[in-house]
Amino acid sequence: GFAVAEQAKAAHQAKLVTLPPPSNVHTEPLRVPEKTLMGPGPSTAYPRILEAAALPLLGHLHPEFVKIMNEVQLQLRYLFQTESKYTIAISGTGHAAMEAAVANFVEPGDAVLVGVNGIWGERMCELVERYQGEPIRMDKAGGEVFTAEEVGAAMDSHNGGAEKKIALVFLTHGESSTGTLQPIEGMADVIHSRGALFFLDTVCTLGCVPFNVGSQGIDITYSGSQKCLGAPPGASPLTVSQAAMDKLKARKTKPFTYYFDLNMLGEYWNFQGNPRWYHHTGMVTNIYTLREALSLIQEEGLAEAWARHREAAERLWDGLERMGLELFVDKPELRLPTVTTVKVPEGVDWKDVTTHMMSKHKIEMSGGLGPTAGKVWRIGIMGYNAGPQQVNRLLAALKEALDIYRKAEL
Repeated sequence: GFAVAEQAKAAHQAKLVTLPPPSNVHTEPLRVPEKTLMGPGPSTAYPRILEAAALPLLGHLHPEFVKIMNEVQLQLRYLFQTESKYTIAISGTGHAAMEAAVANFVEPGDAVLVGVNGIWGERMCELVERYQGEPIRMDKAGGEVFTAEEVGAAMDSHNGGAEKKIALVFLTHGESSTGTLQPIEGMADVIHSRGALFFLDTVCTLGCVPFNVGSQGIDITYSGSQKCLGAPPGASPLTVSQAAMDKLKARKTKPFTYYFDLNMLGEYWNFQGNPRWYHHTGMVTNIYTLREALSLIQEEGLAEAWARHREAAERLWDGLERMGLELFVDKPELRLPTVTTVKVPEGVDWKDVTTHMMSKHKIEMSGGLGPTAGKVWRIGIMGYNAGPQQVNRLLAALKEALDIYRKAEL
């Protein structure tokens, strides 16, 4: 009787398989080409970091993994230069950390002043609207930045006649679509004196460009693992101040998210020292790789990493100008060291050049995005690629491509 039942069960299960295996997908071990990623991200990963990705999985509440989580928190505090215990890695790419910040700290009806000088300000406006806040746009052309005086004036202009005063001010530290570096010195004083929180995107600057969350008064900031840190995407740093957490605790409504709710994530990441609570399955392998990325910066030294990126960027800028190319951002102090925007010469199709560099040299260089689409190339100098050898190789490949396609237009 048992054998008959098993045969019937097998026959029934066979009927549930109604689609054949995909005929155009081969099942041998995966292989991918090796490329030098020098676009706006992801950047080329350090070999040591990729080795960590092959380590055995641990349970997301195993004591060995909890120890790694604790180390990552300490290392992130060093990287952000903050003593805030509210420092974690969000499960997801940098965009997930961006959305997590909005979901927790923007309440329905909150007025959020958003500096829009590229695609990330535009996207922040979209997110604020989706979480029922009110984005107050402060617009500038791509390639320009905001002064503290302009931020203060925009806040005063809104607050003077509005029922709800500005609750948060959002700026993009490194605007990767336009290649600008937003000055932030003194910005927090202007924002805090008007009763708002300072909200900063550091996806393209954390670990590569000098800033200090604690001394510069940044209340909410998030980043990504796949750019300056040279790790795979998937574990994204986030840190918030006590003032930001007080705002979260005082919400009249729960955050419109379960996955990104910092009240519950804090129980998993041990904000209050309580026994850790299961919220979601932690991204075990991504925490391994993030830990290795943070360890590499710790070994190098944060100030030394900043200096290395600046030197690599200046080498790139000098080489581009020697080729007769024009940088999109005029003032060197306002150029983003990690993502350089360079104007496409008249008569040259930007895609011909990037296609040549990829097909012949396996080097990625990207076109523009948002306000710079079709106008510039974007060159990423981040993490593993922030060195003279990598910069020189890119410059040589670019010169070769330009020699070909400039002649083709003559």
